[in-house]
Amino acid sequence: MDTTFFDLGISKSLIKGLKELNIKTPSQIQKEAIPILLKNNKDFIGLAQTGTGKTAAFGLPILQNINPKKDHVQALILAPTRELVQQIQKQLFKFTKYSDHKIFAEGVYGGEKMDVQLKRLQRATHIIVATPGRLLDFIERGEIDIKNINTLVLDEADEMLSMGFQQDLNKILAYTEGSRHTWLFSATMPEGIQSMVKTYMAKDAVRVEIDKNSLVNANISHHYIVTSIKEKTNIVARLLDKYDDDRGIIFCRTKLGTVQLTEALKAEGFSVDALQGDMQQKERDKVMRAFKNGSLQYLISTDVSARGIDVNNLAFIIHHQLPDQLEYYTHRSGRTARAGKTGESIALIISGEEKDIQKIQKDLDIKFKQITL
Repeated sequence: MDTTFFDLGISKSLIKGLKELNIKTPSQIQKEAIPILLKNNKDFIGLAQTGTGKTAAFGLPILQNINPKKDHVQALILAPTRELVQQIQKQLFKFTKYSDHKIFAEGVYGGEKMDVQLKRLQRATHIIVATPGRLLDFIERGEIDIKNINTLVLDEADEMLSMGFQQDLNKILAYTEGSRHTWLFSATMPEGIQSMVKTYMAKDAVRVEIDKNSLVNANISHHYIVTSIKEKTNIVARLLDKYDDDRGIIFCRTKLGTVQLTEALKAEGFSVDALQGDMQQKERDKVMRAFKNGSLQYLISTDVSARGIDVNNLAFIIHHQLPDQLEYYTHRSGRTARAGKTGESIALIISGEEKDIQKIQKDLDIKFKQITL
């Protein structure tokens, strides 16, 4: 018999909300984390990639442990990007559709006027979902008090560090003295995270590691094409012709590469747009909306800009260049083949990069097939 959410201890009203979202069977991280987190008497470290169902793994126990009669902030969830914050907030809202008492979660992030967010925070707020920088602004101005939270979640902790939030995180953690429990989720465990764990988390923190290999290759087929730098744009155009009914993301290593490829493909008449770090938040939101609602067919993005993008039904990912970090290959590929569907990951390499393909094969335990167009 498959484990159900009811077996894990989740309440009937939350299960009803999950059913409506078509979430029926718990994923591996949910199975392992939920029973521990519902008790909320231990610190927790979950090693898991994007797309494993982490939001429900920490979100459901948080919602179930909120005391709706108390108006103060009881849980704080930190995430690296505005997109991810909005996504988590939306999911929490959907999970509680059938709850007896209203539970209020507010988002705090850059790119939106502070007074707009402050106004929302003046209402009863049980959960804050935030990016570290903006949250710290509010705390230091005395607008948000997180002293009495019971639970602090660090989601995609490694990404927060690589985006330069280490100092902010240390300051925020220092503000939450007292008896809070910390739940840390990360795809990798770089040194910065290990030192945070040592400083701010209990020695007996429970560790759960989800087998990352089984994730990156579950329903994805991996291919590579050997080409030259000059031919890459042409190859991408031919691949898009081949996928003319499908949607996908093309990853570039640099902002400049993203812009140049976007302009070249737009000139060929493809429905593409770019996501990269120099864009204004308003433009980013516009591109993301168009991609989510399907009016934009293909997205071209840098690695950091694509974090927090959760779009179902993407048929393929193209790597314009191989990423410089192994976990980025996992993050990129994991954008396709979500929710039980299959997908293709295609890397464009130049001669001499075959050794990089072999390294990815070995380290992630996946099989690449060479294809020619």
